[in-house]
Amino acid sequence: MSLSDLPSIFDGHNDLLLRLHQGEPEDAARLFVNGRKAGHLDLPRMREGGFAGGLFAVFVPSPTHRRERKTDVQASAYDEPLPPAMSQAEALPAALSMTAILHRIERESAGALRICRSVADIRAAMAADVIAAVLHFEGAEPIDTDFHALDVFHAAGLRSLGPVWSRPTAYGHGVPFRYPASPDTGAGLTSHGKALVRACNDRRIALDLSHLNERGFWDVARLSDAPLIASHSNAHAICAHSRNLTDDQMRAIRDSGGIAGLNFAVCFLRPDGRDIAATGVDTMLAHLDHMLDIMGPEHVGIGSDFDGALVPEAIGDGAGLAVLRRAMADHGYDALMLARLCRDNWLRTLEATWGE
Repeated sequence: MSLSDLPSIFDGHNDLLLRLHQGEPEDAARLFVNGRKAGHLDLPRMREGGFAGGLFAVFVPSPTHRRERKTDVQASAYDEPLPPAMSQAEALPAALSMTAILHRIERESAGALRICRSVADIRAAMAADVIAAVLHFEGAEPIDTDFHALDVFHAAGLRSLGPVWSRPTAYGHGVPFRYPASPDTGAGLTSHGKALVRACNDRRIALDLSHLNERGFWDVARLSDAPLIASHSNAHAICAHSRNLTDDQMRAIRDSGGIAGLNFAVCFLRPDGRDIAATGVDTMLAHLDHMLDIMGPEHVGIGSDFDGALVPEAIGDGAGLAVLRRAMADHGYDALMLARLCRDNWLRTLEATWGE
């Protein structure tokens, strides 16, 4: 099977908007369209790698950004302190900026990218060879507990939201950056968090559980009427990082009709938990195999974390999706499996979540 015959990818998570926000936000559309050898994603590299669309995250960094870690993540064990909670007033300006960047790219990129509010929109964009972008919030700090901002951002295209990144919010508690560790690291959802689940269900906004701790995960599983989604999470059985999913969590995702997306961050891939780029694609395939064994072929996808993590050097950036697609085919995944993993499982899950 030639590369051109392999399915393109719908990616469950990237941080392109954060990179553009922290760089040259007023020039975001030009940088996106023309490309620049910075970060992982731009239009030329998306085209080269077979990136057809995905969830574009709004992540509001702490004053000390997450990449400025105090711990040695090449050590055999580490425990990074969580940043303090952030108020809505602190978070809102950056969230508005990143949302505006996505709209600016749509407006100024000569039709190269389209903000999608339904799976029908995604399919239409893909058919037209246009990048299908879904607005996602990685952490609900910009959302007030009366949910006025939720309605405003929903009108702007928000269709997916994680109650937390890792620092605590009004809604719940994220997992710390800890290895080796269980994801069971603290209390579950707050009363506001339970109300947020109901508010997102009412508006058909997907709830992303990738950063939520285990008790919060099970709270959402009990409360939500939508498929469970962990947009960029790996198998704890292979890499015992607090950010990864236990087999029981994966079974719950499967039973709900949901999806988990393979995260490319090497510290969530490697059995030793270390942040080392010299990590083989075979490690990525091992996680996919385990996730498929536990969840089955309809509940696994891709959630790269491009522009938000150190990825395997064999992948490198968005163009390297071609390497992964070829490796998956060479690994023995047949055409149906490849279509499910690369794109179809995400579209099915979002279709069910959004009520289409």
